[in-house]
Amino acid sequence: MSKASAMRLSDASRSPAPHDFDALRATAVDLLTGGDFDASDPVYGRPLATLSETAATWLAQMVPGLIWPDLSLEGRPGNVTGSYGRLRLITTAWATPGTAQHGDDAVAEKVVQALDLLYESHYNERLPETGNWWFWEIGTPAELARVCVLLGDRLDAGRLGSYVAAIDRFCPDADRRAGWPEASESGANRADKASIVALRGVAGRSAGKLALARDGLSDVRDGGRNSVFGYTDSGDGFYRDGSFIQHGDVAYTGSYGLSLLTAVAGVLALLHGSLWEVDDPGRRVVLDAVERSFAPFMHDGLLMDTVRGRAATRQTFSDSVAGHGAIGAVLLLARTAPEPYRGRFRELAKGWIERGRARPYLEHADVPETRRAVAVLDDKTVEAAPGAVGHFVFPAMDRVVHRRPGWSLAISLSSRRIAAYEAINGENLHGWYTGDGMTYLYTGDLEQFGRDFWPTVDPYRLPGVTVDTRERANLSFSAHRPGNAWAGGVSLEGRYGATAMELAGDGVSLTARKSWFCMDTVVVAVGSGITSLDGRTIETVVENRATDEEPYLGDGWAHLPSVGGYVFEGALRLVETRTGRWRDINEGDDTRGAFDPVSRRYVTFWFDHGVNPVEAAYSYVLLPNATRDRTRKFRATGPAKVLFNTARLHAVQVRSVFGATFWTAGDAGVVRADAPCMVLLRRASGRVVVSVADPSRTVDVVRLTLNRPAHGVVRADDTVTVQPGQRPVITVKLGGSLGRSHSAELSAYVPRSPRYDR
Repeated sequence: MSKASAMRLSDASRSPAPHDFDALRATAVDLLTGGDFDASDPVYGRPLATLSETAATWLAQMVPGLIWPDLSLEGRPGNVTGSYGRLRLITTAWATPGTAQHGDDAVAEKVVQALDLLYESHYNERLPETGNWWFWEIGTPAELARVCVLLGDRLDAGRLGSYVAAIDRFCPDADRRAGWPEASESGANRADKASIVALRGVAGRSAGKLALARDGLSDVRDGGRNSVFGYTDSGDGFYRDGSFIQHGDVAYTGSYGLSLLTAVAGVLALLHGSLWEVDDPGRRVVLDAVERSFAPFMHDGLLMDTVRGRAATRQTFSDSVAGHGAIGAVLLLARTAPEPYRGRFRELAKGWIERGRARPYLEHADVPETRRAVAVLDDKTVEAAPGAVGHFVFPAMDRVVHRRPGWSLAISLSSRRIAAYEAINGENLHGWYTGDGMTYLYTGDLEQFGRDFWPTVDPYRLPGVTVDTRERANLSFSAHRPGNAWAGGVSLEGRYGATAMELAGDGVSLTARKSWFCMDTVVVAVGSGITSLDGRTIETVVENRATDEEPYLGDGWAHLPSVGGYVFEGALRLVETRTGRWRDINEGDDTRGAFDPVSRRYVTFWFDHGVNPVEAAYSYVLLPNATRDRTRKFRATGPAKVLFNTARLHAVQVRSVFGATFWTAGDAGVVRADAPCMVLLRRASGRVVVSVADPSRTVDVVRLTLNRPAHGVVRADDTVTVQPGQRPVITVKLGGSLGRSHSAELSAYVPRSPRYDR
């Protein structure tokens, strides 16, 4: 126990009594099994039957002295974790009323025999770590701790002592890496370990371990340096702009961030009301993250792949499965959250569940999840929250999401700060271009990225990317961070946005400058400066859609039912059925995909820039959810105008909204900038609203000169100074703002006060 933990424990009003540990175990069993519910209620029929059938399958396949033939144990720590995972499921069935295995002594005896075998030869305190540390320090002890809690008195003192000794060897606390003591745990790994230590404390009735679990979340040992309840400015964890990063430079809200949210929700629920209740005021960082960090990436129950990294290539962990995980975590977090968080979490979860048609929640949830979901769905006082609407920029992790009612567009960028991809532990073998401006368009078709997309899509033609068509080898233990500084965007009034990236090809000479202007219901994509010297064809992909629909091609436009419209000149089209295998993209020890081939039909639109292009360019318009007639009329009337598309300047006008990417100082007509930046401007009702950002993080101050008069200042950020007049000058302090947006609102009318500066 750390000194700080001991001090906190000694300050408790009384020492723990036996009934404190009994109450904690009852809470833990409630969390793991669903607790006190009516097993005869039809709503629980499906999850109970699924649990029973799966447990029966694993029980029938058990072989004495071997456990499961398909999980060879010698030298395979991943299979050891998998074996404990199966035992945990069987034990859950044994402990859950209404299952075929509930309370069956023979089932409990089989589990104990298997635990003995694993302990003697494959997981005990005398063994060294081999292979991937995660299996030893998180994967296996997490499953074993749950089993120990569920079995309770069915484990004699000797066995329990041995099992918790193994946990203590590899996961003694949440603070340090057992196999590498110099490494301090952070982010999801710290939260997962705190959860393990808490459950181990319950199983072993250890006040010290429960204090370590509580204090581990806050990192009491190191003065909060790696607390999961604090914002970080570098490395792993939540950032003030809503980003979540793990492994130092990977956007991981939907994988490691989800693990952190789930673990924290579990520990808070377990320790709530006990002597070890988590009372760190920094909890609001995680509570706020539900709406700031997760909700923008939740589309109708799906958790977007743009923030799931290599986890997107796990066959059994699709975007809808991850979405279910987020819903379950948010509902569990609501159990202990104060108002107004609790009410808001229940509203969000209810909306996600009701709109989650791709994978209906109650058809796949386990018993505890079903119990919490039904309580919310049946509560008429809880109003389902609609999907998020707005433009969301996450500068710290190079991600952008534009959301309108009925559709969402996410854009994955990369830079010298954020990795373009991560491929480790045999996962994400073909993820070469997922961070090169890939666009994820979500419409009414919710299975675009969920149903066998990743093993069947052409990985050289991901939507949105500009790519060298060279053949590439499988990735292995690499996380590529390109050399470009420019990646990010600007947001205006939370509704409009512009995004840009300076592309530097991975191991090739390809360079390009790419921008996306999200003008409410229209997205205009432009690219310029596309240059390559390697003797291969360069392409820019407009769309690569998994669909059974037939595209309709017009003159300079196309329409795809259930998706929307596209406006472009000179794009090529391909309709093909592609076949692949999950094993081809994921060979992970515990996540490897199947060898069975899967197929999907794709409609692809792309621009062919030819071999060795020099300063090539493109532009196209996306009209998500648009009808064929609207697409045709949009093409005819041309409300979206590309004003500039050069290597120095991208500028677009869509009705009253103007957007520009000033790659260098320049004049876009509407506005002139004396340094690189991104600008959005909207004129309406005698006012001008301007927003500015520096995605490159290289500019200290920029001065904008508008081409129309403005004589008053309605408001301005404290980083913005306005000099009104016939040619207003707006000076913006960008230095140190880490890519965030700065805004001001000007009026054409002369104000009463002569003081204009702020």
